[in-house]
Amino acid sequence: MSRELTRCQRIEQSILKTYRKELWRPFTHAIRRYQLIRPGDKIAVCISGGKDSMLMAKLMQLLQRFSDFPFEVRFLVMDPGYNEVNRRKIESNAALLEIPVTIFETDIFQVANSTEKSPCYLCARMRRGHLYSKARELGCNKIALGHHFNDVIETTVLGMFFGSQLQAMPPKLHSTNFSGMELIRPMYCIHEDSVIAWRRYNDLEFIQCACRFTESCAASGGGSKRQEVKELLRRLKQDNPDIEKSIFNSIHAVSLDTMIGYKTHGELHSFLEGYDEKPPVEESEGEE
Repeated sequence: MSRELTRCQRIEQSILKTYRKELWRPFTHAIRRYQLIRPGDKIAVCISGGKDSMLMAKLMQLLQRFSDFPFEVRFLVMDPGYNEVNRRKIESNAALLEIPVTIFETDIFQVANSTEKSPCYLCARMRRGHLYSKARELGCNKIALGHHFNDVIETTVLGMFFGSQLQAMPPKLHSTNFSGMELIRPMYCIHEDSVIAWRRYNDLEFIQCACRFTESCAASGGGSKRQEVKELLRRLKQDNPDIEKSIFNSIHAVSLDTMIGYKTHGELHSFLEGYDEKPPVEESEGEE
């Protein structure tokens, strides 16, 4: 007679079986394709309490369980000033998913919301700094964030439309302020729709954006540029179902020979640099 599975075991089974194609395979594909984890790594898996970071934590836990090479994980929750309801929800979800979290407090919300200029930018920078510091304190050499496929697409479009630059979100990068530390994005190839489907299938409830500044903007009728881009992509997808895939593939195949300018290591370069010494470039379709 087979024993009845616990709820956590059923949730794990949904990742490995029910949503294997949508979650587990793209997750392990990103790990391999972008070489995100190496033997001996000690990774701080950063949990904000939302659906993405909670799923990432479970994926990383399962990967460590089944991996054919050793690496360590620490599940890190930074409390930037959550209200009591959100704090309890994070703790209860971690217990439900059997994720042993380490929680530490900061005053990020208080500091960021007291400034009138770019509170979101300040909050993001402070969050990243606190996470790197705590991860290093715990002996980690990497932090893992829960950005997914749609975050990558939206960031690319946001940069073009509102930042006047072609800028993507890389699957990993070295920290400029914390020597020897690296940031990785293990959910790089997972679609947000799949995360939502998994959450609904398991009847899970995670916190939404807990930022007080964002809540006040929503209450006053304001909206974010990222939300505008989400809506735009949703409309475009009705005519071209593969548009997100095309954008994703395009950041893997940038043709620098056709770019008027590009920036690397903070330095801007022009196509005019050594223009007369460069070999001819084949004309693209549409040129006259």
